[in-house]
Amino acid sequence: MTLAKAEDAQGGLEQVSAKDRVSSLTGVRAVAATLVVATHAAYTTGKYTHGYIGLLYSRLEIGVPMFFVLSGFLLFRPWVQAAATGRPAPSVRRYAWHRFRRIMPPYVVTVLACYVIYHFRIAEPNPGHTWIGLLRNITLTQIYTDNYMYSFIHQGLTQMWSLAVEASFYVALPLLAYVLLVVLCRRRWRPLLLLAGMAALALITPAWIVLVHWTSWLPDGARLWLPTYLLWFLGGMLLAVLQAMGVRGYALVTLPVALVSYFIVSTPLAGEPTTSPYAASEALVKAGFYAFIATLLIAPLALGDHGWYARLLATRPMVWLGEISYEIFLIHLVVMEIAMIKVLHQPVYTGSAGALFVATMVLTVPLAWLLHRFTRVRPS
Repeated sequence: MTLAKAEDAQGGLEQVSAKDRVSSLTGVRAVAATLVVATHAAYTTGKYTHGYIGLLYSRLEIGVPMFFVLSGFLLFRPWVQAAATGRPAPSVRRYAWHRFRRIMPPYVVTVLACYVIYHFRIAEPNPGHTWIGLLRNITLTQIYTDNYMYSFIHQGLTQMWSLAVEASFYVALPLLAYVLLVVLCRRRWRPLLLLAGMAALALITPAWIVLVHWTSWLPDGARLWLPTYLLWFLGGMLLAVLQAMGVRGYALVTLPVALVSYFIVSTPLAGEPTTSPYAASEALVKAGFYAFIATLLIAPLALGDHGWYARLLATRPMVWLGEISYEIFLIHLVVMEIAMIKVLHQPVYTGSAGALFVATMVLTVPLAWLLHRFTRVRPS
């Protein structure tokens, strides 16, 4: 993830200019995007049903929590640093404009291109392929509905629920920062009180998960709303506070714990290989473990570890892929279907996940670079 100056930091599903880059945080975005492509390749070739191996494949969706943790860290960091140094808080207007101008141009291009492609390609069922579906997808409001799977979800854009969640976090963050740093900490640097306030906010996620699983008056799309995933963003916000406190994190400690946790969450404890587990207990386990694992993966990079892990992620290929990771995320599902049908000539839910992954990446990376090249924000 590119790390610009504190007052201009960007979120996990996006990037900024090369100025003041922390290269390893750019490189880890490439890892997150690659994991998302890999888990979708496994799903498309029918590997999710292969017992424990299938669960291991499905949990590669950990790339999404990694993006969310990065967003929490990079976007909350300017507010934290302002509080820690006594500087004025970031401009909310400037913050909002930068978020909009970065994510929307490539996103709108992707959505419009997807609707054109599926206009000429018959792919049923595809309930989102309507004019209202187009409006909902372009405005990132497709998750705010009942009967979610049969309302506005589009076959080529099913991954965009996470971008809708990310966008809602962008809207909520200035309010969260105000509550934590102005109301709670009274504009003073009180890191322990700040951490306590964040711990209280973390309770929103389990409370919301229980609410949406045990009540029927909310739309079923509510399982995909921000409160379900707030804990993941808070993992990154926690890292921003720890960084300002001078805490160090080391890959030698965090990575083994993250790996063991990944094998644990890949058991039926976290439910079937679905985005939103059916049982509340499974959803709670999944939300907690994903927040823990993703935070551990980002922690050494955010907290000053310059060892092999950071150096690997700071290599030129990783940084280059990280810079176009948002565009890879945007277009890979449409490209994957084309690769499955036109390149591999395989029916859905058959074939090699590895072959589909490679074919998808070979086609996606140059297209993602072009999309990035023609829609990127120029340094001012």
